[in-house]
Amino acid sequence: MRRSAVLLCFAAALLWTPARAADVLRIGLLHTLSPAPLYIAMERGYFRDEGLDASFRFFEAAQPIAAAAVSGDIDVGITALTGGFFSLAGRGTLKVIAGGLHEQPGYEGTAILASRKAYDAGLTSAARLAGHSFGITQFGSSFHYMAGRIAEREGFALKDLVLRPLQGIGNMAAAVRTGQVDATMAIASMARPMEASGEARIIGWAGDLVPYQITAVFAPSRMLEGRADTLRRFVRAYRRGVADYRDGFLRLDPTGRPVRDAKTAALIPLIQKYVYAGDPDGPRKIGEGVGYYDEDARLDVQDVAAQLRWFTGQGLVKGQIEPADVIDARFAGALSPP
Repeated sequence: MRRSAVLLCFAAALLWTPARAADVLRIGLLHTLSPAPLYIAMERGYFRDEGLDASFRFFEAAQPIAAAAVSGDIDVGITALTGGFFSLAGRGTLKVIAGGLHEQPGYEGTAILASRKAYDAGLTSAARLAGHSFGITQFGSSFHYMAGRIAEREGFALKDLVLRPLQGIGNMAAAVRTGQVDATMAIASMARPMEASGEARIIGWAGDLVPYQITAVFAPSRMLEGRADTLRRFVRAYRRGVADYRDGFLRLDPTGRPVRDAKTAALIPLIQKYVYAGDPDGPRKIGEGVGYYDEDARLDVQDVAAQLRWFTGQGLVKGQIEPADVIDARFAGALSPP
């Protein structure tokens, strides 16, 4: 081999570096419409753009997602903030890194539903809930918190509600449909068809009564301490998904009505791959069921602090836990202004 050829081969060997393997990231979430920005980020390759080999692990309830993060079964999660979550976070095992779904005035996210029988008997608004049975998933859940905040907002004591823990969202809907409870809560895509069919009546929207941070993104301590750069790249990809989601679903026209156009239509099939798959009515359900996400996936820090105080006051979180114990502020753009 000529000397020049040898030199070229040697130079090429010096310049060549093996392709970096994608950073594996397991994301835990509920198999519902609420984490739609993550579906968008996955389908549009935003995680891949950040060098992440991301995958979804679906769960049926909020608390198991937090437990899976602690046990090492997932690397990052998004779900409702619950008493159980705050208890785990207070031990230093988990921290919130970004915002998720937010109940917001003017955006119909979670409906307060009354059974037909209770409605006909006078339960026509949230202000009349005192003395009625109210379905929640379990004590310490986000639904428990919402019930408490609604009671506070309407001027009656939480003990004046007869809370019925039903263990699952489907059970809550079935219970109000059959009159086993007088009232409950359901996301818009579930509540509106129930009202249209006469199975229940919508008597209010949680966002109009008690705006709050319903879900948040969190990570376990091993990720925060050992893979902070991975989390920063995840947050960047996630924020791109949130931006697309807001652009497609949360724009309002001058009269305050939602704008639905080509940007919206482009997102529907990306989301329907994960929810309402194969359902001919899926696009309508998705359009009617979207909730509110703050710009840049910001976290409502003041409300997280309020939730922590509420769960502690109810005896559902033990010990002296501060907001700084459950929030990691290192991730740019993740926090709301003070």
